Amino acid sequence: MSGIHHVTAIAGNPSRNLDFYTKVLGLRLVKKTVNFDDPGTYHFYFGDETGNPGTILTFFPWDHAPRGRNGVGTAQQTMFRVPESAIGYWAHRFVEKGVPHEAIEKRYGRSVLAFSDPDGMSLSLVGVPGAEAEPAWQGGDVPAEHALRGFHGVSLLLEDATRTGAILTDVFGFTETDSEGPIKRFVANGTVAGGIVEIREAKGFLPGHMGRGSVHHVAFRAANDEVQAEMRKKLVENHGIRPTEQRDRDYFRSIYFREPGGILFEIATDEPGFAVDEPLASLGQSLKLPRFLEGRRKEIEAVLEPLEQAA
Repeated sequence: MSGIHHVTAIAGNPSRNLDFYTKVLGLRLVKKTVNFDDPGTYHFYFGDETGNPGTILTFFPWDHAPRGRNGVGTAQQTMFRVPESAIGYWAHRFVEKGVPHEAIEKRYGRSVLAFSDPDGMSLSLVGVPGAEAEPAWQGGDVPAEHALRGFHGVSLLLEDATRTGAILTDVFGFTETDSEGPIKRFVANGTVAGGIVEIREAKGFLPGHMGRGSVHHVAFRAANDEVQAEMRKKLVENHGIRPTEQRDRDYFRSIYFREPGGILFEIATDEPGFAVDEPLASLGQSLKLPRFLEGRRKEIEAVLEPLEQAA
């Protein structure tokens, strides 16, 4: 299996972020933890019932972070899959909930509804025929027949797609397929959720900068440590890129690198998954800390902003 494992973005107020993704978009909070490198900050993971790879959108909510800007060298839009018949439901829901959105348009023959979250993150829903047969989280505020089915993919904005495209095909197992204007499309082999990366070439555009509403990094799947090691070897030998050493994130193990256009990429293992430290039925309900921070629990809980809604 290849494709996107998760996407991590920067948010502002944590309660507002939690409310939007669970109450408005109907995703499940599958893990509530902290940024391992900045434990005074939450790290939320939203996804399907079990947090399958290809469904997980994660956030670092830094309440006082300045607003980011999309531009060259950023992940421009994060796209979710919904059943084709659900696009009308979502357009109505966004009007009802006051969610900023654009008119429904066609891309690659699919109906697409672009919208923004409360921090200005660029998102879209893509209507996919047959997606209604895919599993969906049934415990949220959105009826299962309309619920999000994980990622459709991500759109990257780069000066030049060539070297990044080579990494997608050689290292991550994508295949370059059709193009639409300045957009090159890459499709993962053997996966559904998180199976598409679109690269829009935009020579001479302003560079983006990180902040609220920005994608921090895009993570790609590796089945296990051995597959990740093979990917690392290809990056070094075929592309002259040296990733970080492996870092244990408790729910997956990761290496990181900057792709040639400047976007931070991660390779994350599918194992062990989000049920490693709490039962599936109660995912996301309590604050989970890595072992090296557990001794500081009282200190960390005293610093974290109280959440205004129960998960």
